[in-house]
This record gives sequence, C-alpha cells and structure tokens, in this order.
Amino acid sequence: MAKELRDVVVVDAVRTAFGKAGEKGIFWKTRADDLVVPLLKALISRNPGVTPAMIEDSIWGITNQMKEQGGTLGRVATMLADWGQEVPGCSIDRMCAGGLTAIGFGLTYIAAGMADCIVAGGVEHMGHLPMGYMRDPHPRSLEVMGGPTSLNMGQTAENIHERFPEFTKEMADRYAVECQRKADEAIKAGKMKDMIIPIEVELEDGTKTIADKDQPPRAGATMEGMASLKTPFKENGNVTAGNSSGLNDGAAASLLMSEKKAKEMGLKPKMRWIATAVSSVDPTVMGIAPVPATKKVLEKAGLTMDDMDIIELNEAFAVQALYCLDRLGLKWDDPRVNQWGGSIAFGHPLASSGPRLVAFLAGLFKENPGAKYGLATMCVGRGQGYSVIFENLQR
Repeated sequence: MAKELRDVVVVDAVRTAFGKAGEKGIFWKTRADDLVVPLLKALISRNPGVTPAMIEDSIWGITNQMKEQGGTLGRVATMLADWGQEVPGCSIDRMCAGGLTAIGFGLTYIAAGMADCIVAGGVEHMGHLPMGYMRDPHPRSLEVMGGPTSLNMGQTAENIHERFPEFTKEMADRYAVECQRKADEAIKAGKMKDMIIPIEVELEDGTKTIADKDQPPRAGATMEGMASLKTPFKENGNVTAGNSSGLNDGAAASLLMSEKKAKEMGLKPKMRWIATAVSSVDPTVMGIAPVPATKKVLEKAGLTMDDMDIIELNEAFAVQALYCLDRLGLKWDDPRVNQWGGSIAFGHPLASSGPRLVAFLAGLFKENPGAKYGLATMCVGRGQGYSVIFENLQR
C-alpha cells in the first residue's frame, strides 16, 4: 500500500441522455440498471487496453435503493455488462450527490494506494422510483431537521427566497432563461455528442428508438413564459417548474485511475483530482450548502475562486444558484459558470447529476485548453454540499 497519496486522474466520463420522468419520458420502459450497462461497456470500448479485469471496484451512487435500483446495483451491473463475476461493486447514497460521492470515494481509494482503476458513477430513474418513494422518516426527523419544509426540496427553495429576499422571482426566471439559452447553443453545436452513449429504448407506444439526445431542455424559453407558470410549493410563491430542475431519468459514469497506471498504459487522462470537500447546513435551506463546501475545498487545495477557470454548479433551483454565486463573490452571469447550461435545462436525475458535472468539466477542459482548474459543486437534500476541484490535463 502506498505510504504517500498518489495522483489520480479521470480517464473518461460518459453519460446517457437525460429523459423526463414519467410515461412521456424516453426511459419509461427502460430499467435503471439497463441505463448503467451501456456506460460500463462504453468505458471499456472507448479506452484501448482497458479491460474488465483491471476494474478493482464499481461504485455507484443511487438515492432510492429499492426495486430495480436495489440489490447492490453497483455489483450486479458489472455482471450484466458481461464483465464476469470477478469485479466487486457497491451502491452508496448521499441523495443528490450520491454519484459525485461515488467518484470521490473512488478518487481517494486510488490515492491511498488501494486500487489502480475504478469505475464510479450515479443512476436515478425518477419515473419508476419517485423522490421519497417508500421512505419512512424517523418520528423525530422533522424536529431535528428544522420542520416539514426540510423534506420538500421545492419548499427549501422557497425558504431561500423568503430568508434572502434580495433574490427575487424575476432574477430566478432570468437565470433560468439564460440556462436554457446556453444549453440550446451547446446542443446545436454538438457539445453533448462525445459524452452521450446512445441506447436503444422502447417508447410508451411500443416503438423503438435510439435515445441519444437530452429530453428536458426547453429551447426558446422566455421571461414571459416563465412569469406565467404556477408556484406549486407556496401560494404566490417564487419557485416554478421553469426556474427549477426537473424530475428526470439518467445515468453517468467515470473511469478513474492512478496517474502512474494511466501513463503506463499510454492513456491520455482528461483531468487530475486536486481536492474534495463536503459540508452541512440547515436542511430547510439546503441549497446554500455549496458555499461552505466550496470555501472548504478551496482552502484544502490552497486556491481561490479566481483560480477557477471553469465552474459547474448543479442548479437544483435558480434561487439557490443565485445565492451561491453571490456568496462566492461571483456575478449571476459569470462566464465561467455553466457554460453549456445547467440542470435547469438538462435535468437533475438525483445521483446522476454529480457525474454529469464531471463529464461537463472534462468536455469544457478540452474546449478550453488554456483553463487550468475547474470546480464541480452541488447542493444535497437534507442540508449538505459537495465540491470537487480538478486540474485540466488537456492543455
């Protein structure tokens, strides 16, 4: 076992297209585990010399671990991918940051010298397993978490609006419109093609198609359209379907290696891991947690926000994104942030979103060879934040 931490790299990052949850979603007739299998196969086929026998663990973030997402999917999926019975695997839960935590565990596992090659990612089928499905909260959970709004993410966003009224609905709507615009431009320019692995799926009417395009983005979103939407979480409130991320299905994964192993194999890694941090806040305003998580990870890395050339902030809600940007000293339209649009456009299939951020960072690093450091950060249900810093190796 290594006595000093080793450098760890992201060799590749892939994902499925993201679909809408429900009968009109592209994955309505597709199981969650069948979203994972094509990603595992792609990570092998896209990286010459990498074999299933090299994978020392398969770590998957999953929020609702039951039915098709239960049974230790991280282990079973490798066998479904025809990797044999020799690859270990597990499933973990940190709600929205489950997949990013899976990657974080893999990175530190390798850094400690306990493995050379790991696959880590996240999957969530919110159509089959809705948020809160079959949960049985402890009788004291509302008391310790600050009240009933802590269990409803939309209400936590309304709480931010109420507690910090400087962030108005108009500002949230404007942010959401800009997110959709950037996503539309990125899609039209083909930015998603390299990371999305096409999957053949059966639609609700029984016909088959190839799922290779994200379903949630709403091109042409306008302020007028945003203003007309209902506020389901609070009468005359501020949070709408337009300025929030959606309910979605999808999966995303990364191939992680020690930098030494990658060099030995002649692979060209996309980025190097620098630091990771997790934080916790009042669960009733869970969306503010990326701020302390990011301040902590910057301190660990010995860097500042000015050093971050690319920033991927998962937008559970526009208001929490606005709060976090402001408290981190950034303008709402800082050009470094979510250059291809965020989860308000692409969707937020819970545990899949963190690995989606990693895939976006890898793609943006390639597109911006002058960039050195990138930040991926997200809020987490029950009042947590998770932040990771990577260094660009595609310079």
